[in-house]
Amino acid sequence: MGKDFVYLASASPRRSELLRQIGVPFTVRAAAIDERLLPGETPEAYVVRLAAAKAETVWAAVADSRPVLGADTAVVLGGAILGKPSDHAEAAAMLERLSGRTHRVLTAVALRHAAGLDTRLSESEVRFRATTADERLAYCRTGEPFDKAGGYGIQGHAAVFVEELRGSYSGVVGLPLNETAALLIRCGIDFWLSARAA
Repeated sequence: MGKDFVYLASASPRRSELLRQIGVPFTVRAAAIDERLLPGETPEAYVVRLAAAKAETVWAAVADSRPVLGADTAVVLGGAILGKPSDHAEAAAMLERLSGRTHRVLTAVALRHAAGLDTRLSESEVRFRATTADERLAYCRTGEPFDKAGGYGIQGHAAVFVEELRGSYSGVVGLPLNETAALLIRCGIDFWLSARAA
């Protein structure tokens, strides 16, 4: 299989860091796909579809025997998906909506391999404490919100806003490691071998 076990169909440095955390050797091959929500599509179906599309896109492009891992994350508040903010005003508005409320974080992971495609879905609940306009502005000035679903990263400065987390911390960051490991094991990838050698 070579030095690397899988392709990671994501340019996210957070997903790369999480894969390294569990000792999975990988090569990054980001996938460019259409991420628009389909009419009537649920948030759950949306993230699973996008994770699968990323894995399938890279699988077709590399024409290799190594499996391809794709993932997608959505922050859901009251049934609405909060995407990645495009500017400070949009980021601040998202953070204001999250203030003092509980939202869901859905992360789907997909593994495309020679025998087909497998997917898993992680769902977590995150509650933000009430935040002030000054705090939200200060957070926006860190630059963290702009490449993250929902306009925040739990692994960064926004951790100070989190009052409660129910579910998978790694799933909220962007790659649920329990589900990811289950897919790798099912595909016959023994990442423990690499972990022991490290």
